[in-house]
Amino acid sequence: MAYASASDVETELGRPATSSAETEQWEAWLERVERAIRRRFTREGYDLDEQVELGAPSAEDVIDVEVARVVDKTNNPAGFTSTTRSVDDASVTTRREGVASRDGLTITSAEWASLLPDASGVRSKAFSLMPFVIANEDEA
Repeated sequence: MAYASASDVETELGRPATSSAETEQWEAWLERVERAIRRRFTREGYDLDEQVELGAPSAEDVIDVEVARVVDKTNNPAGFTSTTRSVDDASVTTRREGVASRDGLTITSAEWASLLPDASGVRSKAFSLMPFVIANEDEA
């Protein structure tokens, strides 16, 4: 079960689910996003639940990311993108519409930075060595 729920998605969207099927779809998407988070945490050498208990990230941070991904997917299910580009001061505009390479549930770099412990400085895989000198008793 995901940290977030369909009711969190409803709150973010400002509307209730239109059907039980939509609620089930949101729950499935939330679980899919959480599986991606858990996989990444495991690859990085962390356990998501343990890190949440330590507060890095907080449960609210995880909920925010899960809900943001589902809201984006709900608002743009086909993943269309649109780019408008103007050249100089002329009225030349290029417009491209098509399906994005992301599925709408892909976690962004900024979201990973807010989730991963290394980004928050709570736990680092790095270590340091402090050199020290042992004084020889004959020299003292």
